[in-house]
Amino acid sequence: MTPPSRRRRLLALLATLAAALIITPLGIAAASADDNDASDTTAEAPVAQAAPPALHVCGTTLCDPSGNEVQLRGMSTHGLQWYSQCVNDASLDALAYDWGADVVRLSMYIQEGGYETDPAGFTSRMHNLIEEVTERGQYVIVDWHMLSPGDPNYNLERAKTFFTEIAAAHGDKGNVFYEVANEPNGVSWSSIKSYHEQIIPVIRAQDPDGVILLGTPDWSSLGLSGSTNEQEVISNQVNASNIMYTFHFYAASHDDYYLNGLSRAADQIPMFVTEFGTQQYTGDGPNDFAMSQRYLDLMEDKGISWVNWNYSDDHRSGAVFDTGTCPGGPFTGTSNLKDAGEWIRARIQEG
Repeated sequence: MTPPSRRRRLLALLATLAAALIITPLGIAAASADDNDASDTTAEAPVAQAAPPALHVCGTTLCDPSGNEVQLRGMSTHGLQWYSQCVNDASLDALAYDWGADVVRLSMYIQEGGYETDPAGFTSRMHNLIEEVTERGQYVIVDWHMLSPGDPNYNLERAKTFFTEIAAAHGDKGNVFYEVANEPNGVSWSSIKSYHEQIIPVIRAQDPDGVILLGTPDWSSLGLSGSTNEQEVISNQVNASNIMYTFHFYAASHDDYYLNGLSRAADQIPMFVTEFGTQQYTGDGPNDFAMSQRYLDLMEDKGISWVNWNYSDDHRSGAVFDTGTCPGGPFTGTSNLKDAGEWIRARIQEG
């Protein structure tokens, strides 16, 4: 008999915890197999669910409370300052109940018209979205989407304020991941590591055991897009528990050199791919589904959780919806999906 996959073990656990015939974001069905037909274009929205069980880092992977390995699959929003119209009740329902995503990454830019322009407003928006994702029984990544400037220390005090508020309000839920530095760039690993060492205690003061996701050098490429490689991080790890290191890739730009680097790293340190696309690193251009599938196969083999960029109707090929889909939808089915959207929806549903 083929052993159950990591995600199916999570499904079994959630089914036990639910102890009721309901439909959850992870695809647990009550009535019949027809309820999960991927061709169905109606997202069924059940009653609000409790937060899913807290996960923890075990070795180089995520595990559920019973010690079973778990691989999460989901989507990232686009920048909330630009595409908030794509994050509403209907689109979140579709992502949870039609796509079957386990995890939602809430992408909050810091500069680029983001958090620094209205800290209170963006924090409030993040509070509300965390609650909305949690009500759908999903995990949520709070993405501190620093990009330019590339040194995370530039925003250290802002990050301390923000993560203190977020962790204090949601740290008891168990489903919240903290991504504390999206894509550090133009700065050394020692400087990035120093930032991590200062922000981790801020979160731990409010949430002692939530999983914290740590950005890596050169746009979270483990240094592969710069002058180093994964060994720099492996040889000089952050001394903290329940942490994972992030990796980002775009399949049409990042070839075997990056794939092999991720593979080597995943054998030694806990990795989480918090952003990837099937196109070029710009999020645009032709899709390379063959290379994308090689990455997905590797991540399945290594138990690496992943999140795709992005759940919006931006004009670029990396946005899953046709331009003009938001805010009215429909978001279910495939009628409004670009090629990348149709492909990634199917990959999420396969889990």
